Amino acid sequence: MDKIKKALKNMLKIKLTRKVKNMFIFFSIFTFIVISATYAWFISLRQVNISSFDLKIDTNLNLLLSLDGKNWDNVVFIDESNYNDPNNVYAGNTNAWSEVGLIPMSTTGEIDAKASRLKLYQKIGMSITSGGYRLLAHRVNNMQGTERLGYVTFDLFIKNFSKKSYTQEVDYLTEEAIYFGNNSFVKVTDPALANRGIENSVRIAFAQIGRVIGSTTNQEKITSLSCNADDKGKPSVIENTTGICRPAVIWEPNDRAHVPAAIYWYNSSCKSRIARDINLSSSYTGTCKQLKNGEYYPTYAITRDITENDNIDVYDGRAYNGYLGSNKYLQEVNYFTDTDKELTGLDKKEIFTLAPNSITKVRVYIFLEGQDIDNFELAQDGKRISIEFSFTKDRFSAEEIDSGDLSDFDDIWEPIITVDSLEEEIIIPRYSNFSPPKATAIDKIGETNTKDVTEDITERIVVTNNVDTSIPGEYEVIYIVSDWAGNFAKPVIIKIIVV
Repeated sequence: MDKIKKALKNMLKIKLTRKVKNMFIFFSIFTFIVISATYAWFISLRQVNISSFDLKIDTNLNLLLSLDGKNWDNVVFIDESNYNDPNNVYAGNTNAWSEVGLIPMSTTGEIDAKASRLKLYQKIGMSITSGGYRLLAHRVNNMQGTERLGYVTFDLFIKNFSKKSYTQEVDYLTEEAIYFGNNSFVKVTDPALANRGIENSVRIAFAQIGRVIGSTTNQEKITSLSCNADDKGKPSVIENTTGICRPAVIWEPNDRAHVPAAIYWYNSSCKSRIARDINLSSSYTGTCKQLKNGEYYPTYAITRDITENDNIDVYDGRAYNGYLGSNKYLQEVNYFTDTDKELTGLDKKEIFTLAPNSITKVRVYIFLEGQDIDNFELAQDGKRISIEFSFTKDRFSAEEIDSGDLSDFDDIWEPIITVDSLEEEIIIPRYSNFSPPKATAIDKIGETNTKDVTEDITERIVVTNNVDTSIPGEYEVIYIVSDWAGNFAKPVIIKIIVV
């Protein structure tokens, strides 16, 4: 009897062992499938093991670049070997080159004026929901010292030569447009590892920190530029250095290119959201809008710390699951895209503006936007990324000029403001509703052999209106505008009399 019990026990042990082994094989296969599957928004929170970057920046004409605020050139190179080299950058720099690879971050471009740093948020956790994934995040602690690992950042100094005068105070209307060169790109160097999404998820942010007049040669003064923020976080002028700290301009390369596997995962897992509590299956309903390659889709970046109680789904946003209740945590970012870069002629968009005759400190960030639709698992393969971008003040390309559509010129023409009202003096009764008359602004930007080339810049008009209809008296409504080259129109002033 004991022998029979022992034999049965051994048989049961063998079956259990086989069962456990089979379960292990099953879960191993399942794990492999999960790890190898494509996940939008880096569901697994893994870092990307970029082996290195090739980064080239160049300019032409009246712009010069520097990494140390002392030596100036039309072209600069920076990589993991020289980002902290005293022969290449300035002493005491806070540049950072992540040796651990890129960790999915998210930012709207907001600058911490006290620290003169970009506000970045890192995902700290995710769990599956009935229509997506719960999102948890916290702000990266980069407020002082060298910046954190997980992204690349360095200081770039841009010297802008101009025929116009330097303005110490920040005045957008006096600034000149800077354009991106068509040779700007982000790509994976190894063709065998390309088209897996990483080149679509990389972002480059340009944060203008501060500036000085372009004749400045004091290296320490140039490199120590900051936002000069006061107690309320407002930039100011201190010792002839101007704090800027405007939101960073973020370039999204390859904005219409999407990896089929990443989009497939989104299309099959995202459900429309109709209620706040993401723990309930009833908070989700039918499928989300289906995505496809070749179309642009917005990024809803993280704006603040996100806890479990906030009930944020990674797919939240009008363009995805349609839910708008997460707006204060997630914000649609207005990127400068490759689509913008490819615009030509009068449609060409500036990437940012610089004061004439200035040296501007720009803090450049290269990071992986964790909320991009193309973030997915296979992108974590180690690889070399090539990044190249160029700045120019030329609005029109040599090809456009050679075609005869435009002549080669310097934009020296002043815009013209036209106000709808033909009256220079308007009388209105006390307590009445008052709106300033509408105005348009037309700017001459070039010439051909037969006609002037003009542009409507009405959107740039600034109206000063201090009319108080509750107090009788005389007021002035002032219209001013400047073109993209910094030329000002003659102001138009209308007298308003409240009686």
